[in-house]
Amino acid sequence: MFLVTHPSERLSDLVVSTEIQERIERLLIEYRNRNKLQKYGLSNRRKILIEGRPGTGKTFTASVIAAELDLPLYTIQMDKVVTKFMGETSTKLRQIFDNISTSTGVYFFDEFDAIGADRSLDNEVGEARRILNSFLQFIEQDTSDSIIIAATNNQKLLDQALFRRFDDVLHYAMPTSDEVRRLFEIRLGTFDSSFKVSDEAVCMASKLSHAEIIRVCDDAIKNSILMNTKIDNVYLLKMLKDRINAYIAKEA
Repeated sequence: MFLVTHPSERLSDLVVSTEIQERIERLLIEYRNRNKLQKYGLSNRRKILIEGRPGTGKTFTASVIAAELDLPLYTIQMDKVVTKFMGETSTKLRQIFDNISTSTGVYFFDEFDAIGADRSLDNEVGEARRILNSFLQFIEQDTSDSIIIAATNNQKLLDQALFRRFDDVLHYAMPTSDEVRRLFEIRLGTFDSSFKVSDEAVCMASKLSHAEIIRVCDDAIKNSILMNTKIDNVYLLKMLKDRINAYIAKEA
């Protein structure tokens, strides 16, 4: 039920708002000083809910936290957890939380609404209630050193009973112009330190998510390698237009 990785990304690679970065830094500081906090009867924050549109950095954040704390990242494969058989999902959730308590790491529940959806939105209300109640019970009883991160594309789908079980809730948005520029600088600057992204490219990229901008950068780097040319804004604009047009065609 787990995909186990050992990420190498760092906080400096994560492009988010100043507020989000400060809250992630606070989580890291508290975790590193958790024994000090325990002496005063306090616990570090370690149960985090991240909400935001696809591609805004939720999964990358889990990787960064794992790498910064030198912990393995356990990504829970929801398609292997949630089943149609009554009681089986709750049993698998128990197995996951048993692992959380015995193997310290960062545990990432992606597409969390598969478990935490508002019970009133599900036709199978009885089974949905049992699954959610099981999760609420497990997460409340958990006192391990592991970090639990749940991510959803739409917090409105989540049951309100969940929110008080998490130590922090992070809301991820589409990148601002400054964040877009930083993304280009981080991704393209490592390959060509002399490249300067144009204001036009930044403006156009503001319509895309973090992940989509990274893909555009990678396309520009690959083209530069294959064509044996330097990265330029003309090709970057072409890649941006292609990706934006693909979404326009899809919406049409």
